[in-house]
Amino acid sequence: MSLKASLGWLLAKLTARSQARKSADAVAYQETCFNALMAKGAHTAFGEDHGLCRGMSMAEFQAAVPVRDYEGLKAYVDRAVAGEHHVLWPGQPLYFCKTSGTTSGAKFIPLTTDSMPNHLRSARNALLQFIANSGRADFLDGKMIFLQGSPELTETSGGIPMGRLSGIVAHHVPGYLQANNLPSYRANCLEPWETKIDAIVEETRNEDLRLISGIPSWVQNYFERLLEVTGANNVLEVFPNFELFVYGGVAFEPYRERFKTLVGGEVPTVELFPASEGFFAYQDTLESSGLRLGIDEGIFYEFIPSESYFEENPPRLTLAEVEIGVNYALIVTTNAGLWAYDVGDTVKFTSKDPYRLVVTGRIKHFTSAFGEHVIAEEVEGAIQDAMASHGGVVSEFHVAPEVSPSEGLPYHHWFIEFAETPVDMEGFERAVHHGVSERNPYYRDLIQGSILQPAKVTSVSSGSFHRAMANLGKLGGQNKPPRLANSRDFAAILLKVQKT
Repeated sequence: MSLKASLGWLLAKLTARSQARKSADAVAYQETCFNALMAKGAHTAFGEDHGLCRGMSMAEFQAAVPVRDYEGLKAYVDRAVAGEHHVLWPGQPLYFCKTSGTTSGAKFIPLTTDSMPNHLRSARNALLQFIANSGRADFLDGKMIFLQGSPELTETSGGIPMGRLSGIVAHHVPGYLQANNLPSYRANCLEPWETKIDAIVEETRNEDLRLISGIPSWVQNYFERLLEVTGANNVLEVFPNFELFVYGGVAFEPYRERFKTLVGGEVPTVELFPASEGFFAYQDTLESSGLRLGIDEGIFYEFIPSESYFEENPPRLTLAEVEIGVNYALIVTTNAGLWAYDVGDTVKFTSKDPYRLVVTGRIKHFTSAFGEHVIAEEVEGAIQDAMASHGGVVSEFHVAPEVSPSEGLPYHHWFIEFAETPVDMEGFERAVHHGVSERNPYYRDLIQGSILQPAKVTSVSSGSFHRAMANLGKLGGQNKPPRLANSRDFAAILLKVQKT
């Protein structure tokens, strides 16, 4: 074992022990975090408007500060973007993370001197936890690739650096990893995505690549291009020492079989839960049964039961009040200056000792054209059932309602891009329909009540999702094809690109 690997192993053991101690007293750490946030928030324009003060109670905070999404906080963010000091957090943000918005176009999420370490430390701790659990640190001696957004930064009107989260983080890679880190700055800045991927393939094909990280759909795209260029049968032929895949952004299960084929076997994986608003959780065991929540990272968590989310005054629960197996909308107050901020994700706890959770979907991203409220966890589970019983390997999928079919009752319309087509497509179609029916009683009732007919599957040609995202101008980086919709907008693009 090299010196770097030996030091990594030692640091991993120390970090794992520290995290275990904190997890044992998670509620107390959250209370300390809350008190610190209130004290800092008192010295901001937001704090003055909402009466934030040192010693404020949770009940007082919840009465004074309603849950907001980006639209609700935008007036304050705009002031900070323009350069005003002490708006949401003391001083000025260190960066603004620019992300794709909905009704307001682009969103600008602040990153502060206090919040930036959360993003860096959590990613580091996830790797150290893997080393501590597995005893494997040799990947530190090889090359690592992080498929990410461009590291090029621009400035807001107030002169604050601005860019994509992954691009901002690229500027903070520790010095001891710089020599190992790929791709180059030049390749990372290339546009469009296809050009960037080709450059990354050329830069990496002859390297000793051991760790690969990124959103599964774009890593899959990289693997496919790598094999096309090199003529290799699988990734392990190109990178025989490849030993760790780190991912986040979407569930990996729908991609697992395709990755196994592309890689030429299975490699260990580490799942992360990062977002522009904060790095919330990471996998801390070799066999993931949920992601350990970061309880001492300057983020205070609240949880709204999903079934109550759309009520006028839904309950806002603290970590001490959550239950295992219940879907919650995730609400955060952070040292980046986000106050009772609705992240948009839904989570479900798998453990409270330590607190571990899984991401189950998006609170406003579901298919519910008929009141069924089908969520990502349910469709992903149905896909797994169908592949297990009827074979086939799914590359991508999208579910949209067909409200006014040319004949018959409405139905859920699945668009699936297969890497390997099932032998029995009709059986596969029945299986995804049955899988959702088993998981969602509202959907089942609509079927039994003859409101809906069983789901239909359309197999789209290879590369369809890639072309559809390019059509939207959202190819590569942190962009992800939508899994669920309540309109046929993305479905129409998928059908259109079949003809081009």
